[in-house]
Amino acid sequence: MTTTPKTATPADERICDVNAKFVRIKQLRADGLVCFEFAIGWPELFVDLMLPRNAFDDFCIRQKVQLLTD
Repeated sequence: MTTTPKTATPADERICDVNAKFVRIKQLRADGLVCFEFAIGWPELFVDLMLPRNAFDDFCIRQKVQLLTD
C-alpha cells in the first residue's frame, strides 16, 4: 500500500482576511500629525504611519478600519 505524504501545516496558521483592517493610535503630536499603526488581516503585524489629522480621519473612513485600544 502506498501512502501520500501530507504537507505539515503550522498549528498557528490562520486565514488572512484582507477586508479586516486595524488602526491603533500611538501619538497625537502637537504639530497635528497622528502617529498610528495600520494592519491588514492580522492586528499584530503592522506598519507605523503618520498623517495630518484630517487625512488620518479620511484614511480610517476609506479603509473601514477597526480602532484598537491598548
